[in-house]
Amino acid sequence: MGFKENLKIELDYKGMKVKELAFSSGVNKRTLDQYLSSAAKMPSAENAVKIASVLGVSVEYLVTGKDINPKKQKDFSDELQTHDRLYKKYHTLIQKAEKLSKEQIAALENFLEML
Repeated sequence: MGFKENLKIELDYKGMKVKELAFSSGVNKRTLDQYLSSAAKMPSAENAVKIASVLGVSVEYLVTGKDINPKKQKDFSDELQTHDRLYKKYHTLIQKAEKLSKEQIAALENFLEML
């Protein structure tokens, strides 16, 4: 996966909107939209550092999908693909579940345990 895909995954994972990232990073929202578009371009090193810093990931991770820290050689691309797939499949259900009251959540948990 490339920068565009990894940026999308991180924004989804953090529940962050592009405008929030723009505000926090100081990178123009239109510029971020370009990075996320179908004709995505690579960011400048300066913007990549700003974006990675706000998201709490390395620039290497955003560009390659791998954390190239010598202390952490783990490849997260498979995990991120799984996360992305599950998020796409269940995000509507999760959004609905977030609107439930504590009592409704408890009832749903009880129901699921019975399955």
